[in-house]
Amino acid sequence: MGVGVLLVVAVGLWFARRVDGDSTNFLVAGRSLALPLSAAGLMGQAVDSNATLGNTDLTFSLGFWAGASLPLGLALCLLLTGLLFAARMNAMGLYTLPDFYRRIYGRGVEMTASVLMIASFCILLAGNLVAGGYLFEAFLGASYTGGVLIIVGVVLAYTITGGMFSDAYTALVQMVITVIGSVSLLVWVAATYGLSTPEGLGPFDLEQLTSASAGAPINWATLVSLGIGDIVAIDFMQRIFSAGSPSIARRACFVGAAMTAGVGVVYALVALAIVPVLGPEPATPVLFALLEGFAPAWLAVLVLSAIVAASCSTANGVILGTASVAVRNIRGLRDPAIGTGDSRTDPLLRAVRWTMPLVCALAILLALRVPQTGILLTLAFDLLLACLLVPFVAGHWWPRRATAAAAVAAVVVGLVVRLTLFVLTPTIFGAENTLLYVPNDLVGPGFDGYPTFIGFAASLLAFVVVALLRPPRQPAVLPVREDLAATSTDARPVT
Repeated sequence: MGVGVLLVVAVGLWFARRVDGDSTNFLVAGRSLALPLSAAGLMGQAVDSNATLGNTDLTFSLGFWAGASLPLGLALCLLLTGLLFAARMNAMGLYTLPDFYRRIYGRGVEMTASVLMIASFCILLAGNLVAGGYLFEAFLGASYTGGVLIIVGVVLAYTITGGMFSDAYTALVQMVITVIGSVSLLVWVAATYGLSTPEGLGPFDLEQLTSASAGAPINWATLVSLGIGDIVAIDFMQRIFSAGSPSIARRACFVGAAMTAGVGVVYALVALAIVPVLGPEPATPVLFALLEGFAPAWLAVLVLSAIVAASCSTANGVILGTASVAVRNIRGLRDPAIGTGDSRTDPLLRAVRWTMPLVCALAILLALRVPQTGILLTLAFDLLLACLLVPFVAGHWWPRRATAAAAVAAVVVGLVVRLTLFVLTPTIFGAENTLLYVPNDLVGPGFDGYPTFIGFAASLLAFVVVALLRPPRQPAVLPVREDLAATSTDARPVT
């Protein structure tokens, strides 16, 4: 496992040289990534500890659709993004996702979107740090807090130097490790215990998607929150901006979706197969219990390396994307110094690097406060679904009605409704609400899952009502990347 971590760090530091003091290289890899690197980056952001450890824990205790909804939701997000948005977003020549909100809706909406994205992605980063804390506590004898700090140190070592170039090349290595580890685990479990599924918990037991008593509202909320809410994910979009062309960005989404779904289903099937092996109340995470007590040493090392790789791959992208948004879209430091060869003369690059440790500090605090995995992932994108998705989609497909007033209405109403329901509901996607719960007699655990849909519906209604009441506008023609404007049919402006 240590060898795998050192390999990832070495690769990240080696390719950090390509930054060459240029913030465009640092933030979006010079907009030059080929299909394998783009697809690996997208898959690396989707296949994280939430989609592996969180997936297996939820599947083991609640059924296939409770756990597999995490990776399948992320795969659905990549599929929809590839079909509807990837080529367009790549062609705009953006640096961060909030740049889009500024161009469509203005500075105020950009600032609001940036704050919400930073909050959501600190939650996402915390979920990956939780997995690292558990892993190092269980297998290396470190404390949980020590494990969290180790993961942060490893990721910062190469992300703060190499940015998107280090992210892209380490993601390729990490995803190779993840695929090999996942396939090896599935083959070993199938050969040793078979791939039977407990009654009522398998992928074809569709009451998990149709019956409230079997968790259908929570399972559908997970699929919708990740499959649709994750479209406005700063880490996914930054990899789309880094692709060499709109066509590469689109195809990378499709490849990433297929690989994410495949790896996620593997972990879910493994979790179902080991229910009779571990018994009804094993130590959690259940995958650690299997590896520590039953698996051969070589397999345990391989799978643990895959989990660490998945966590690091997602964490470095989140750290880079969140710090970029904080500096570029909140602080307003936008203009990179192109081709200086010296980071000291590029204030954008220097500021992003200084901001990264602050992002990590916020995530560490949250990871120590809420040691959950899959729940944190879903909660993060529930907020984006309720606030930012509707203005994003309208900016592409209903531009004449995409006004700043409509966007503000969607954000405010969605946020108020979702947070109100959050503090009133005693559970979050099946887990106890330890973040912020106000005891009450109005809402019980049976309401869990429904706030996802209510928050999104309220945001959509608010946007439509205000958009129709306000006069339509002439939409601005968004700029197209200079290197594509004259040649690429995909590089058409969004009007």
